[in-house]
Amino acid sequence: MNLYVGNLSFKTTDASLQALFQAHGQVQSARVVMDRDSGRSKGFGFVEMDNSAEATAAINALNGTDLDGRSINVNEARPKPEGGGRPSSGGFGSGDRRGGGGERSGGYSGGGNRI
Repeated sequence: MNLYVGNLSFKTTDASLQALFQAHGQVQSARVVMDRDSGRSKGFGFVEMDNSAEATAAINALNGTDLDGRSINVNEARPKPEGGGRPSSGGFGSGDRRGGGGERSGGYSGGGNRI
């Protein structure tokens, strides 16, 4: 089971994350996600545990606890949206490139009575 760990301190490392979760079962991997430009932690990470009972016990035991001075959030990781990006909200930058106007898009067509 893949677990999401949020609200991590910038001081938290892969090793300290793994050590925290190993108290609750066998850890396959523990990874703090790093910003590729700055090299700093993005403040979240993932822990993979094969045994779902141990993973659930870790969620229950560690969610809301302190790690490196921060109250961490632990829950089951959700799969990445298809395409690897953020989910589309339908707003600006959502990928809808049709633009306004025309009856098909439902947008403002600029018509009306002109003199």
